[in-house]
Amino acid sequence: MRTSNGGRMATARRPNVRRVPTAALTPEELAAIRDIMTLAFGDDEEERFNDDDWAHALGGTHVVLDIDGEIVTHASVVERELRAAGLPLKTGYVEAVATTPVRQGEGHGTLVMREVSAIISEEFELGALGTGHHHFYERLGWVVWQGPTFVRTADGLERTPDEDGDILVLVTPKTPALDLGAPLSCEWRIGDVW
Repeated sequence: MRTSNGGRMATARRPNVRRVPTAALTPEELAAIRDIMTLAFGDDEEERFNDDDWAHALGGTHVVLDIDGEIVTHASVVERELRAAGLPLKTGYVEAVATTPVRQGEGHGTLVMREVSAIISEEFELGALGTGHHHFYERLGWVVWQGPTFVRTADGLERTPDEDGDILVLVTPKTPALDLGAPLSCEWRIGDVW
């Protein structure tokens, strides 16, 4: 993209997409990512990004997109075990996907999610995420899990009917044959289990 700069033409830098493990992120990068989440998800009690959501995003691989050294888009992939009809699957679960509001609509989220999909395809049997915004992900190859959802607890399986229809999966070369209408379960965790 070229921009006018006092009569001179200047070239804006291209977006830089990086994979970074949590342990390699600097405190400043972690703070910048957390700020993006707060801004992007807003203050609405139902939608806002809280401390449990942040904890869920840590411990895996972060995909960040920066422009001129500033992180503007983020997603992370953390390992979880989902079970489809009882079959355990090493799953790359996607957390904390957002672009800073002033840079939304510029294709940065698509670039980051393509890199996320590559990570999942390289390392996992399945990709999964929870969202109410299907179209963005479906156009990138994600599909809605059609079956009922559950969480695995110390007392056994508990239904999570509010999540039905909002769990999307990405099939990888390592994915065994699956029935997308079968029950799908995740392990229990603090905060949103899905």
